[in-house]
Amino acid sequence: MSEFQDSNFQSNTAVPRWVGLAVAVLGGVSLIGVILGWSAYSQSKSAEQSIQATLKQQNDALNQRLAKTDEQNQQLQSDLKVVTDKLNVTQEDLQKARSQAKQSVASYNKKLSGLESNVNTQLATKASAEDLNKTNTDVTGVKNDLEDTKGKLERAQGDMGVMSGLIARNHDDVEELKRKGDRNYYEFTVQKSKTAQHVGPVQISLNKADQKRSKYTMTVLADDKSIEKKDKTAGEPVQFYVKGTARYSPYEIVVFEVGKNQITGYLSTPKSAGAATAASNAPAAQ
Repeated sequence: MSEFQDSNFQSNTAVPRWVGLAVAVLGGVSLIGVILGWSAYSQSKSAEQSIQATLKQQNDALNQRLAKTDEQNQQLQSDLKVVTDKLNVTQEDLQKARSQAKQSVASYNKKLSGLESNVNTQLATKASAEDLNKTNTDVTGVKNDLEDTKGKLERAQGDMGVMSGLIARNHDDVEELKRKGDRNYYEFTVQKSKTAQHVGPVQISLNKADQKRSKYTMTVLADDKSIEKKDKTAGEPVQFYVKGTARYSPYEIVVFEVGKNQITGYLSTPKSAGAATAASNAPAAQ
């Protein structure tokens, strides 16, 4: 018996301590694994519940917005119907107003036409021989005034021996000649300068002006030619020819005012003559 106990004791004492320690450690690890697994499961479940709650909250908000939008849409449709109904009423009223306006205009035009016809008839009836005589007298007076004006315009022989047309003495006379329309007229005021000034189809350069004696000297540039007119007198027709003009109808310059350093007058050209060739821009001979 004692031998058996001693043998058993020896057998028990022969198991290493590390085996027990390993068993204890493994048991602890298993317990920790279980705890960690349960913790991860709990966290996953909590996160899932949180996400579901958030999604539900967002879904509820979206449903509320959709419901509100649908309500607003229904309200807009209702307002649109009201506006449309009012617009239809306005268009109907507008059409009625236009129709009434057309009728009023037609009635007014009819009355106006009748009134005009009545007035014309009354005026024609009241027109007397005395009124007609007065009108004829006025016309005769105008004709007499025109003849008096023409009588003031004179003819003169030009410096080239050709009888000129009617001579103007001032701006008003030139305007009268223009109204007659027999020739072309170009009024000018030319200053004394070395540079020629364009007047109609020619150029004129004033070389000298004697205000006291009403005399002047000028140079005319036409057809690439330089024509000097020396010691001419105010009112004297100064004549010259250009290409395309007849011998009996030359170009004509009349100066009706000689100033200290300028001359004022007009150039007259025949209607049938072609435009003179532009003169050279070179300074006129002094």
